[in-house]
Amino acid sequence: MQAPAGKRFSLRQRIRSFGFAFKGIARVFGSQHNFRIHVAVFALVVFAGFFFGISPAEWCIVLLVSALVLCLEIINTAMEMTVDIISPEFREKAGMIKDLSAAAVLLAAATSVITGLIIFGKYILAFIHS
Repeated sequence: MQAPAGKRFSLRQRIRSFGFAFKGIARVFGSQHNFRIHVAVFALVVFAGFFFGISPAEWCIVLLVSALVLCLEIINTAMEMTVDIISPEFREKAGMIKDLSAAAVLLAAATSVITGLIIFGKYILAFIHS
């Protein structure tokens, strides 16, 4: 399959796109308190995972739910910024978009907490009783 005219593959452009992605992560980390909180909790969870020696399957689950929360926080930030550009004055539907986006983060975070309790609960109980 041939690329459309003017759209040839460029390794340099692909590498450059990673730079933009890392720049985005740095921006959200530098500007969003909730993202920093999620990253701090993630760091604690990673520490706990090593401390308790969770299984590879448990690592996969922990990493997936953690990534989901972080990704949704980034999307939430992008949605809020987009709404602010499109609708700088208050509009009910603009507020609803922001609320729905925040709700997605909240549901993912709550699910990750429940998942963490299920995975780490047995390790914590064993540690307490040892």
